[in-house]
Amino acid sequence: MQRTDPIRRSALASGVLTAVSLAVVTGLSAVVGVVIAREFGRGPETDGFFAAYSVFLVLVLVGTAMRVAVLPPLARAREAGTFERELGSYVAAITVIALPALALTLLADDWLAGQLTGGLPAVAQETAAETLRYVVPAAIAQVYAALAASGLAAHDSYGTAAAGYAAGSTAGIALILLLVGEHGIAAVAWGMLLNGALALAIPAWAVARRASVGRLRAAGIGRRLVDLARAVALPLVLQGLFVVCLRFVSELGTGAVTTFTYAYLVAASLVAVTASSLGLVSSVPLARGELGDRRATEHVVRTSWIAFAAVAAAAGVFALVGDRVVGAVLGSEYGGGAGDELGRLIALLGVWMAASIGVTITFPLLFVAGRERRLPVVAVAVLALHVLAAWLAIETWELEGAVIALTLTTLAILVALLALLSARVLSGAARGLGLAALATGGLALLAFGAAELVTGAVVAAILGLALFAGLLVATRSLGLRQAWVYLRTLE
Repeated sequence: MQRTDPIRRSALASGVLTAVSLAVVTGLSAVVGVVIAREFGRGPETDGFFAAYSVFLVLVLVGTAMRVAVLPPLARAREAGTFERELGSYVAAITVIALPALALTLLADDWLAGQLTGGLPAVAQETAAETLRYVVPAAIAQVYAALAASGLAAHDSYGTAAAGYAAGSTAGIALILLLVGEHGIAAVAWGMLLNGALALAIPAWAVARRASVGRLRAAGIGRRLVDLARAVALPLVLQGLFVVCLRFVSELGTGAVTTFTYAYLVAASLVAVTASSLGLVSSVPLARGELGDRRATEHVVRTSWIAFAAVAAAAGVFALVGDRVVGAVLGSEYGGGAGDELGRLIALLGVWMAASIGVTITFPLLFVAGRERRLPVVAVAVLALHVLAAWLAIETWELEGAVIALTLTTLAILVALLALLSARVLSGAARGLGLAALATGGLALLAFGAAELVTGAVVAAILGLALFAGLLVATRSLGLRQAWVYLRTLE
């Protein structure tokens, strides 16, 4: 059944809506992390769970990457009246990939768990194997949910998908809290499966109301598989960078995998709530017009400004009170030295977060501009570079080395993506991003550093946030004001 078009929101309004939903999902995911930390502490069982969870993260990232890739063609197909045919071809292509992945997980879960846990104790491998049986189907549901959300976005609708993600997360955490005391860490995997089911069902229902399901066609599957391969190659490698680091970190001893995973999840969540939401919602309006070098450069720089400010504020807080926050939220096992280590890692990931924001904002532009063909080549080259970098860095600096390796490799990816757009975009965007990072990072350093000099850590964190906000407003002509205006007028 066809429905009348909704009023188009600006990219900023749609981005805020998407960011709020991502924040809800991220917050509820954080609750899951807190439950795991308080119920099971830090040991081989949690290491096994998080080893399997890394597979979930990889597959969910496939869904996010696919969402970026399919938004422009779905938006154009809707304008041309071929939306159902385009959507059906993507559904069929995903199914060709999802069914073998599901079969492999269910039939070879012990082998996969062994590869993920390396030299960890047997209980870690057993936990990983059991977790895989639930989190892989949950992740596949999330991939289909991402496609459904893209279909809604092509109709300029973001609220239903946001509600689906939020409802799924809420139901999932409720199930976990209900069953975790009796069934242990397996209940976390069950909650994730329920989350995926609801996150898919709600937007899929909404898409069915807007489109004629009977007109869906599975034509052009081969071409769509090629399109999806190009779309997911680099994001898979981006998540694979974390998995590679995790494999080397597992050799550092019990608890290291859990600590590094928590630090990474906090940092990645900040990137998701800020840059990912803006990158997703801006794909559709950009696909409706011409994307020249000047507009691409402006888009990357202006959009990144907002995200940089949020990341700088978070890094400043964790630098001052990361150990206290970690200990208070995750429990006594993360207090003292463990909490200090985790807080320090999150603060060190600040540069990686800035680089990831640039990558997240730039990546969708390649599909809008039709410059995505070389992405698989970039992905293979980056992965080979990162394996060597991670091994050397972790051998030398242990957990801090993992942060260094992630940062250097992600910066290399950002340079490659900007170069794929054009040399002019690389030159202009690199200069603009550098100035934005220096401005926001410098203001954060000044604000939080000054606050630390005059008072204790907790008060300094609060005062630092206030000072940082004031400095951003006072210096808004450096770029923040232009970024705000740009996003408000993009629709």
